[in-house]
Amino acid sequence: MTSSASQGLPLHAVRADALAGFLNNLPSAAAAFLRGAGFTARAGEVALLPGTDGLAGAAVGLGNGDAGPWAYGGLARGLPSGSAWRLAPGEGDPAEATLGWALGAYRPIRHKAAGAAPAVLELPLGSEQALMTAEAICAARDLINAPAADLGPVELAEAAVALAARHGASCEVIADEALAQGFPAVAAVGGGSPRPPRVAVLRWTGAADGPLIALCGKGVCFDSGGLDLKPPAGMLRMKKDMAGAAVVLAAAEMVMRSGLPVRLLVLVGAVENAISGHAMRPMDVLRTRKGLRVEIGNTDAEGRLVLCDLLAFASEQGPAAIIDCATLTGAARVALGPDLPALFCNDDDLATRLLAAGDAVRDPMWRLPLHDGYDSWLDSPFADLSNTAQKPMAGAITAALFLRRFVPAGIPWAHLDLYAWNDSNRPGRPEGGEAQCARALHALIANRAQRLHPAAGP
Repeated sequence: MTSSASQGLPLHAVRADALAGFLNNLPSAAAAFLRGAGFTARAGEVALLPGTDGLAGAAVGLGNGDAGPWAYGGLARGLPSGSAWRLAPGEGDPAEATLGWALGAYRPIRHKAAGAAPAVLELPLGSEQALMTAEAICAARDLINAPAADLGPVELAEAAVALAARHGASCEVIADEALAQGFPAVAAVGGGSPRPPRVAVLRWTGAADGPLIALCGKGVCFDSGGLDLKPPAGMLRMKKDMAGAAVVLAAAEMVMRSGLPVRLLVLVGAVENAISGHAMRPMDVLRTRKGLRVEIGNTDAEGRLVLCDLLAFASEQGPAAIIDCATLTGAARVALGPDLPALFCNDDDLATRLLAAGDAVRDPMWRLPLHDGYDSWLDSPFADLSNTAQKPMAGAITAALFLRRFVPAGIPWAHLDLYAWNDSNRPGRPEGGEAQCARALHALIANRAQRLHPAAGP
């Protein structure tokens, strides 16, 4: 993206139902070219417009107008490399164009050459927020895409420290004996790895009287499954098992850069679930911060053990709401597929607002029930509860019910079980890590701030 003005070629965004009018307003030769090329303005369709000295511009289809930023998501890599463009007046939404363009331009470059330069869009007026959002999402993608050899628990905690330093927040990293005492379940999950676990506690104040919003992120930097070892196919993408942490860091960055009048508490449980003589074992009984004892039914159900200590700590701070994000269960993917994170929530108002926020910014999720009838499936004869259910069904629900045990009644809480990965390239969503739900969380918090402080910006 560039902030220079009126130097690029015009990019015309065209709705399908307005195509006839658009063609009538073009020079006759350009209109004839588009008609001859069969341009129909379907969402994301691109046609270059020839001029006497080369390119005169381009048209991109918006379809019926419901594609949002993804209509622009293929342009950075689909238009000529290094070319410069400006959004022409008309049907195009500047913020959606900026967001889609920037997200589509992203490529992971840590271990691979960048390749051909993307096309560049001049930053349209009023789209600064969209560019900020894209930058936060791309930073989260970088974390998720990083190989586990490069991003262990220490490095993930350092990412939280660096984020805090950029925005005037504080960040405490809890380690060693303090971690073992204060976050014993986190310590147990990370005990099998030579790379020690960490908990990062980021605090930020946008308004001293603002509501305290707690965001908790699962940060399992690699998940071998522990002693109940995953099969090779199940381990293949487990570098992304820290995506919940990346998502809450991205949401926090958006909130802080927006200057929203809230108080943030961001907790990252950073661990590696590895195998050694120090690893937790099946049927071990672990102590948790809340005081509940948990029997280990499967060492591969480790993410909920990380989150349970974070949820207990967050609850102690008296928050207005707690939201956790985690790549927690394959069962959620079986139920909803890769594009729809599963939402579990103990508060209907919070759930309604979160779903609406996600729909508004095209960052959707789907609510699943906290079905009380399955709660007894977590019973254990040797401890207060097990980290796995007695029955091989409803795995996403029973995982959420496990987490609910660590949030006191009366505190609104939402749990997001997400995939955080694009299996293939799509406009604006290149293959690799994806910060699902981060934009929805920012929109939720911005909406709440707007209700409490009407003068607050988005």
